[in-house]
Amino acid sequence: MNIKSLLIGSAAAFAAVSGAQAADAIVAAEPEPMEYVRVCDAFGTGFFYIPGTETCLKIGGYVRFQADFGEKAFGQSDWEAWSRARLEIQAKSDTELGTLTSFTALQIEAGNNSVTSGASGAAYIDEAYIELGGFRIGTFLNWWDSDMAGETEVASTTTRFTSARYVYDGGTFLAGLSLDEIPDSWGTTLHNDFGVSGMVKATLGGVTFELLGAYDDAAEEGAVRAWLTADVGPGKFELMGLYASGFNNYYDAAEWSVAVDYSFAATEKLSITPGFQYLSDTNLDLPGKPDQWRVGVTFDYQVVDNLKVKATVNYRDDDLRGDAVTGFLRLDRSF
Repeated sequence: MNIKSLLIGSAAAFAAVSGAQAADAIVAAEPEPMEYVRVCDAFGTGFFYIPGTETCLKIGGYVRFQADFGEKAFGQSDWEAWSRARLEIQAKSDTELGTLTSFTALQIEAGNNSVTSGASGAAYIDEAYIELGGFRIGTFLNWWDSDMAGETEVASTTTRFTSARYVYDGGTFLAGLSLDEIPDSWGTTLHNDFGVSGMVKATLGGVTFELLGAYDDAAEEGAVRAWLTADVGPGKFELMGLYASGFNNYYDAAEWSVAVDYSFAATEKLSITPGFQYLSDTNLDLPGKPDQWRVGVTFDYQVVDNLKVKATVNYRDDDLRGDAVTGFLRLDRSF
């Protein structure tokens, strides 16, 4: 055997052994692909799919700082500052009966005042409801919570109820009926009563008309509100009329009232809204028929995306409490 044959034989034997070892080698399993969060655009911006489900989730809210000034309770004139954090969680999914929605809004307030919760730093549920199609049940803001663009008028009394409601949405026409739980705040009985509120709303071109009606069984009184909004010139014109048969949870600031404002864009970021309201018989069914009128102006400024400033100054002349100047400066960072 010559040198050449020996080398060829050795190389063949080495290749055979190497091939056997390669065939017997342990091969690591490939990692399973990760499931990244997917954007859900079926219900608007900000929604994403909960991994492994067909439910879309949206998390939002805002942080607010506000400083109020002017006359407070019992005629005291002072100022105060406070803050609020609001967290909103929405979950939506399509079903054979329509869109299934759950909504929760948690708020925490801090400061010397008690804006809603009654104690600084206390957390409370502002809204929590379930909605399927046009049906909604839970605790949420009533239609009376919506008001004009400015901050001059008084357009409601209580706006949050635990309710069951249905809304028909025809696009340019909406109609709804709500059954609301109302605590007996008149001291006659120790049980809860109910209220019924209804809404119709129609939009044609740049004009929108909304009519609200409500009956408070605890007080055995009711209220009506008509609201017209129209695009006029460089801004939006609003006219509102209100009537209350007596003290009730929906609206009881006066027997009847009329309010008007005009919101116009001074720049791309700044809008200015002057407003006026007249209220007749603010005592309702109590002796005397005092009147009140209010005039003011509201400024809304978009500092940057998701950060805006609102400021308002209002003058009030009241037959009972005299005149007063009130207002606030508010900073909102939304997300």
